Amino acid sequence: MRFKLIIAFVEDTKTDAVLDAARSAGATGATVINNARGEGLNQKTTFMGLTLDVQKDVLLFVVEEHLARHILETIDKVGEFDQQSGRGIAIQIDIEDAVGVAHQVETLTKIVEDEL
Repeated sequence: MRFKLIIAFVEDTKTDAVLDAARSAGATGATVINNARGEGLNQKTTFMGLTLDVQKDVLLFVVEEHLARHILETIDKVGEFDQQSGRGIAIQIDIEDAVGVAHQVETLTKIVEDEL
């Protein structure tokens, strides 16, 4: 079984909704890293030296490769990334090898067989 890593940078107000939607789309779990900051095409507005921007959370999902695109699209839709600049981004990358996921392989095998 092959896996992909989906990394999503999400507004902290949308983290729970994105996690729930990703699970509904087939993700079996996630790691959340709170209070990340970043800068996109446009620099954030400052007021007397204080940056006026929304905190982001980094969500990491190790997902089965056949489910990855659907999960990525679901994250995009719920996170509303394309609605406005600075809402967030999500990417997926191949995982060469993974350990600690053996307990999920049996469940994922059944899910992927049903999807295919």
